[in-house]
Parts: sequence; structure tokens; C-alpha cells
Amino acid sequence: MKIATPDLVTNSYFPALAAEELGLYRAEGLDAHVELLPSLDAVNALRDGAVDFVAGGAHSMLLSFPGWKGAKLVVALSQGTPWLLVLRADLPARRGDLTAVKGLRIGAAPGPDKVFMRLLGEVGVDPARDGMTIAPVPGALDPGASFGVLAADALERGLVDGFWANALGSETAVRRGVGKIVVDVRRGDGPPTAGQYTFAALSTTDALIARDPERVAAAVRAIVRAQGVLRKEPARATEVGQRRFPAAAASIIAAVVERDLPFYDPAISEQSVSIMNGFAGALGLLKGPVAYEDVVAIRYRSLWSR
Repeated sequence: MKIATPDLVTNSYFPALAAEELGLYRAEGLDAHVELLPSLDAVNALRDGAVDFVAGGAHSMLLSFPGWKGAKLVVALSQGTPWLLVLRADLPARRGDLTAVKGLRIGAAPGPDKVFMRLLGEVGVDPARDGMTIAPVPGALDPGASFGVLAADALERGLVDGFWANALGSETAVRRGVGKIVVDVRRGDGPPTAGQYTFAALSTTDALIARDPERVAAAVRAIVRAQGVLRKEPARATEVGQRRFPAAAASIIAAVVERDLPFYDPAISEQSVSIMNGFAGALGLLKGPVAYEDVVAIRYRSLWSR
């Protein structure tokens, strides 16, 4: 069983990786492997049957499944918009002040950059008018690249003035003393709904659900078990990181996971889907309302209980 993810070295999609490295897929009878693919490649691979699941931003499914036709979310990996804004430590930017990005060079990966642009639009910042550049950091588009760690490196080298990336990249920059967190929308910074623009989810196709519903159920159970293990013993994140992360990232993943424990909730609420669909509509990814049960495989809701 293949699970594609657009970012391997991250806290947000981490339960999917933890379920593999802690043997939880295997305990459910699945031979599963999480592999890195860029965001669009990951959802295209799911559409084309080259992978079985995608562990990524829930809204990204719309890139290959217009109107949610043919795909479903089956379990949340973590709650809330998973990217943070980090700026150079020497800049006089206050916490929560998105206007501090004016005139700066900001690193953002394809996909998450659209979320960032929407966030800026809501507070009246126009990158072209306000002299900003928003682009991937050097090396971010190379095969096997994980954006957050590269973004922290780019900030340290002075190649960017800030970045929009996952909390692991943010923590890396903060610990090195080169960056500071200015906006974490999951924790209330920014516009009121920004923290729920999207969330990390495990998704699959309607075809796989119809063909092998128990296989999908087993994957959901493994994710829920992984979240439970992390809530009970966050230090176990280190052993996962040591197997799959660069050494520096592996050394801090447990601290990031422990801080993020409130977000490791498998439930997908109707409110979160409604806000996400509204956000997707604002981006032009969705043309009209879509019912909750057309987005979420509700047959698996009973498995989300902790």
C-alpha cells in the first residue's frame, strides 16, 4: 500500500509516517509505505491509481478531483491550517502582524503559497503593490526535498527574509536564532477563519473505498492508533524521526509533536469542511457548495473515537 505525502519532514502529516514506523499499519494487516511526492504529483498519482492514499492538505484533493468527484477524506491527521509565518529574528515584527511582510522576500512552497496569498488578501496586503516576492526557496523543488528544513536553511543563509512552512521548519529557525514566529493561524493569529482554511488529512478514492472498504478502515484505525501513541508518549516521535528525518530535525520532532498534541485529533467536523470549502471556493478550486458526506467518507466516523 502506497501513501504519498508532499512533505515528509513535518509535524502535520506526521501521524501517517508514525503509523508506518511504529508498526501500526502492520498491526492492522497492511504493508504500507509513506513516500514523498510534490503536492500536485501526489494527488495526480492518487487519481491515476499509482498510490492508494495521500497524506496532505485536505483542500489539495481538489487539484485532481474537481468538485470532490471521486475522492474522500477518511481521517484527519492534524487539525488546523498547518503552516506558520517566520521572519528574520532581527526584524521589528510583532506577533500577529501580517503587514510586516511588506517589501520582504518570503519562501513558500507551491500549494501552501496559495494559502498564504489568501491570508495576505484578507488583511489587505498585495504582494505586487507592496514590493514582496513569494517563491520556493532554493532546492525546494528538487526530488526528495522537504520544504520546512530547507526554508530554515535559506533564512539562515540570508536568501529569504522569511518563510511560510510547517512548525518543524519554524522550530528549526527559532532554535538556530535566525527566525521568529510572527503568525501561527492555528493558535489564533490572523483573520478569524484562517486557522481552518484547511487541515492535514488522509484521503483516498471512492473506487478504493468501494473495492476494499476494510483496507481503508485498517488505514484509518492505524492513524487513530498513531495519534493515540503520540498523545500518550510524545517522546516516541524521536524514534520515527531517527529513521526518516535528517539528524537535526529528528532531534526536535518530539518537542514539536508534544506542543502540537491538541491538534492530533482524527475527527473531521462539518464546520471544518464548510470553512475549507469556502476557502477553496475563494481560490477558485470549488465552484459551489458541496455536502459534507460528499467530501468525507462518513462510513468511517465511528473509527475516529479515541
